[in-house]
Amino acid sequence: MRTLNECKILIVDDTRVNLEILVELLGDHYDVSVATSGEKALQMAFEYAYDLVLLDIMMPEIDGYTVLSRLKENPRTEKIPVILISALSDVKNKTLGFNLGAVDYIVKPFNFDEVEARIKTHLTLHVVKMELEDQKLLLEHRVEERTKEILLIQQATMMSFASLAEFRDLETGAHIKRIKEYTRLLATALKSKEKYASMITDKYIEMLYLSCPLHDIGKVGVPDAILLKKGKLTPEEFEVMKTHTTMGKQAIEAVEADLGKLPFLHLAKEIAYSHHEKWDGSGYPQGLKGHEIPLSGRIVALADVFDGLVSKRVYKPAFSLDEAVRIILNGRGTHFDPELVTVFMEVLESLRLMGLLQADSEEERLALSMPYKA
Repeated sequence: MRTLNECKILIVDDTRVNLEILVELLGDHYDVSVATSGEKALQMAFEYAYDLVLLDIMMPEIDGYTVLSRLKENPRTEKIPVILISALSDVKNKTLGFNLGAVDYIVKPFNFDEVEARIKTHLTLHVVKMELEDQKLLLEHRVEERTKEILLIQQATMMSFASLAEFRDLETGAHIKRIKEYTRLLATALKSKEKYASMITDKYIEMLYLSCPLHDIGKVGVPDAILLKKGKLTPEEFEVMKTHTTMGKQAIEAVEADLGKLPFLHLAKEIAYSHHEKWDGSGYPQGLKGHEIPLSGRIVALADVFDGLVSKRVYKPAFSLDEAVRIILNGRGTHFDPELVTVFMEVLESLRLMGLLQADSEEERLALSMPYKA
């Protein structure tokens, strides 16, 4: 913490004798500067960092009240404590000074000991206050850095878990990266709708972005013969494939048992368990219908299906953008939330460009090479 004798005081008075008295009184204890006019005082205050201003009121051209007002209006000087020194002793003048932001009011002729005591008190308060603000800024910076670090850890953790499923299916490539971007585009667009403005916050979008890569984490429990099968699954095989939603939920619950119920894990579990539900209730694993399906699951479901349609898989080629859009439009109100499909169409070009940038193969780039034509 700074010592008081390091503090800088600006004394403002148009009377030379008053300046000499105050400099003589304070010069041995503090770093003192003087100004003989309001204009000069403002110029110096805006240029140098002072810890206290002793300000006369009755000055020509710009009086002390005007100087005080301009100091308090400027972010650079608004926190400097100002003590008014004046021969004006009535309550009206004192009240005006305090209302304008002065911390104290000393009436001339003043007592030297009183002036020294008041200046020491206000400088001590100012130094402590500035120290506390510096500490607050430092703590805020540390919290911000720690928050960024935690978010990076969360993201790295989820991407690592998601990669477990990806490594099982070598043809998915950048699927989880595209899903993240598609999900964020859809959620951000949905946020602009009045109905969802309060529901979808920036924090929710960020958590959704970080959590959605775990949507297929349960596939680590699906046998290779089914997961990597080229061609259509049998009804029995499909029933096994469907269990990846439940296994994904259980895997994340196991992590929660050790780490506690963290927001990003809760959302990841919600997505893993619900992203194959359908708007009309024909999905799995619970057969949820309409708004029974968590919003996160509805958003990721659309992002997941879109990516699956325009991507090459072991069991299918990459569909053209026109064909993918046709399938999604046909699923409005049956497979997908109708409002989400509307939003999907609004951001389709952004989705196309993002997919093109993250495409795994020439076949996928070709599928997304041309904008959609209704």
